[in-house]
Amino acid sequence: MFDSLSDRLGGVFDKLRGRGALREEDVRAAMREVRIALLEADVALPVVRRFIDAVTEKAIGQDVLKSVTPGQQVVKIVNDELVEMLGGEGHVDLMLEAKPPVVIMMVGLQGSGKTTTTAKLAKYIREKHGKKALMASLDVNRPAAQEQLAVLGEQTGVATLPIVVGQQPVDIARRALESAKLQAADVLLLDTAGRLHVDEALMAEMKAVSAVSTPTETLLVVDSLTGQDAVNVAQNFSGEVDLTGVILTRMDGDARGGAALSMRAVTGRPIKFAGTGEKLDALEAFHPSRVANRILGMGDVVSLVERAATAVKAEEAEELARRMSKGQFDLNDLRTQLRQMQNMGGLGMLAGMMPGMKKAKAALQQSGMDDKVLVHMDALIGSMTAKERANPAILNAKRKRRVAAGSGLQVQDLNRLLKMHQEMSKAMKQIRKMGGLKGLGALFGKGGMGAAMPGLGGPGGGGLPGLGGPGGGDIPPELQNLLNNKNK
Repeated sequence: MFDSLSDRLGGVFDKLRGRGALREEDVRAAMREVRIALLEADVALPVVRRFIDAVTEKAIGQDVLKSVTPGQQVVKIVNDELVEMLGGEGHVDLMLEAKPPVVIMMVGLQGSGKTTTTAKLAKYIREKHGKKALMASLDVNRPAAQEQLAVLGEQTGVATLPIVVGQQPVDIARRALESAKLQAADVLLLDTAGRLHVDEALMAEMKAVSAVSTPTETLLVVDSLTGQDAVNVAQNFSGEVDLTGVILTRMDGDARGGAALSMRAVTGRPIKFAGTGEKLDALEAFHPSRVANRILGMGDVVSLVERAATAVKAEEAEELARRMSKGQFDLNDLRTQLRQMQNMGGLGMLAGMMPGMKKAKAALQQSGMDDKVLVHMDALIGSMTAKERANPAILNAKRKRRVAAGSGLQVQDLNRLLKMHQEMSKAMKQIRKMGGLKGLGALFGKGGMGAAMPGLGGPGGGGLPGLGGPGGGDIPPELQNLLNNKNK
């Protein structure tokens, strides 16, 4: 979402970092470019003014201009103010410790993704907080809205309130509250009706439901692709309803990101979650500092590690570690790694979370590697017999033609896969010689895994920061600590 804004800001800050000394005029000129970048990203004008004024005031101070690295100091000030604009340090989680059932009322316009987000949130509450949830649809206007929530409930394994035809929203809310108490549900999620625009009927209905259910949380669901209009919607709702937070949907889209940057300042309420895809597990806690890091091209290693912890099964990781310690790495192991990368969001998502995001994504594009490559590799390995996967050396010309035909790809594609596996297998043997995971850091440098995988830090790939090879960088400190702790 923030690619365009990130590119613009990256260009501005590259100029600042390239200067040995800064004058006040240089800072003010850079801030003018930042102002234009934010306005082009659809950030609300009052928010932009406050942001630029705060940054300029701090950036033209003598402590900054006279420092050894003034350009870096300005970037840090922008980062700090960006975090503040997005809501401050840390994620503001749901208030679930009240007397059960805790009522969460979902509000927003029709088409913003309220119903799907309700199901995602229920799944999040059950899996992350270990609480029993009940969902109820109060949308009697949109055709099949209640049936949609019932289907989503089956898919997520969360109970939904049985549908009573003809019952009105306030009565449904009362019945849902009673049912939640009888079922000993910890949390009750009310999916209210939306409209195509904010009107008196919508507000009256929400207030009536709120009066009956007395919600602990009233969350506004906003489609971030609507841009500046999302800010207007948030203003209208916050003026009528006592909101406790905001959920932004479709954060994986190609919108300019202004809605996300403006929402906290306009509503005065924290952004609690962000929808990052259509799948029911594509709901992320919103961390202002991490989003700010992504915007400024600093990466988001913490989220990357969290995704890895979710996507990688402990048994598979232990089995791979055991095989690595013996210097073993066959095509079954490679297939497991490819699928884990897909579960973590694919190459583009992983590159976007690494420090130097812009360079990382450019390297992927230049090397021709995208998420289809992972699918193609998986298809090739799937076309092999169990014996061939365990011992790729037996793949002669005849077998290769059969495998390529079975996967719908070319023999050249298979040869590239086998070469990559061969290089990675050598790397695994190097790990064993170097004493296991303790020596893994050396492999990210010259001649190691970065060089072994074209497009991921090797020659011709352009280099991904943190994955070695020409154009790459050192391992991020967070990953180095993770490796050290894992070794212990």
